[in-house]
Amino acid sequence: MPAPDDITTFTAFTATAGEDGAVERAVTTLALDDLPPDGVLIAVEWSSVNYKDALATTAKGGVARISPLVPGIDLAGTVVDPAGSGLAVGAPVIAHGYDLGVARHGGHAARARVPAEWIVPLPDGLDLRSAMVIGTAGFTAALSVVALEERGLTAADGPVLVTGATGGVGSMAVGILGTRGYEVVASTGKADAEPYLRSLGATAVIPRDELSAEGGKPLAAMQWAAAVDCVGGTTLANVLARIRYGGAVAASGLTGGAGLSTTVLPFILRGVALLGVDSVQTPIARRRAVWQRLGGDLEPSGLAEIGHDVSLAGLPDVLDAILRGEVTGRVVVDTRPT
Repeated sequence: MPAPDDITTFTAFTATAGEDGAVERAVTTLALDDLPPDGVLIAVEWSSVNYKDALATTAKGGVARISPLVPGIDLAGTVVDPAGSGLAVGAPVIAHGYDLGVARHGGHAARARVPAEWIVPLPDGLDLRSAMVIGTAGFTAALSVVALEERGLTAADGPVLVTGATGGVGSMAVGILGTRGYEVVASTGKADAEPYLRSLGATAVIPRDELSAEGGKPLAAMQWAAAVDCVGGTTLANVLARIRYGGAVAASGLTGGAGLSTTVLPFILRGVALLGVDSVQTPIARRRAVWQRLGGDLEPSGLAEIGHDVSLAGLPDVLDAILRGEVTGRVVVDTRPT
């Protein structure tokens, strides 16, 4: 096989919008000239599958802003051409968020060009695959935990709820909180997921239906010191009603809907805080600092249980499954040439 800097074509998974509105998904061969002309050239070894990736490959997903698009909102690999960035050839790096896999070709390919200001050095303690098991989902979970702790949360304050706990962000949140010694209550709609969630660090598992019923009271019995909410909608409203006095909810998901039907009562009678978590436009300095901690004190437990590998050819089935809510944990994409 030729040296990486001699490769002019590479394998990629693409999504192309047709005139009839349908999206054609295929594994194809691209040339380096098909990539954006600017940025650091990276030999991608691993990417992952996120809900946003699935939306980017569907006609009504509202995510893709170019066509054809190489999806994949995160990637891990090694530098082939630093393009004046100061990075060393062969340096292991991570990139995710910003326009990657949305308005710029992303990680579901063997090569990518990424602006230097989006790049994170691979943290000590992680290899490239484990970095993508964590990926965007784990970074979002870490931001959620950091936001709660910056507000004062400690393990001594009581149980912390994680909704959508078998999904990517939820699984990672359970693993991070478990590593940090919290009593973790995991909410899931998967009846057979309790052994998996307990292996990550959950101390209790509750059914999704307990939090997804419409018409809940704006204030209910106080149960949890804080929550990481990956669902939104009615679930988030019901969670807010049960947070203990002075607690907080870090919210990053909307699989349960973008609307939020609640009242001001949890906020003004119990001092509850709603903390919005965005991983897409996180400033690079904070991004790099949180990633360094993901290789240390924020590293989730159970990475071996959370990650499952797939090839580029296996992506269509996984993308469809994640839209149906059928994926547990994290799916990592092996993009290395065979």
